[in-house]
Amino acid sequence: MLQFIISNLATIIISLLLITMVTMIIRKMIKDKKQGKSCCSGGSGCDGCSHASTQNSCHH
Repeated sequence: MLQFIISNLATIIISLLLITMVTMIIRKMIKDKKQGKSCCSGGSGCDGCSHASTQNSCHH
């Protein structure tokens, strides 16, 4: 078992970093949505959307 971990240490570390990053991004998105900062939330329009100026709508 120890040999497996040593052989795959780089893969394990990178996988853990990616999982951590994705988890942090999802938590931030949930937090922003609860605070009303998400795109097109609650009738606030699309002021925060990057494509709002060209599309006039957040929904494609």
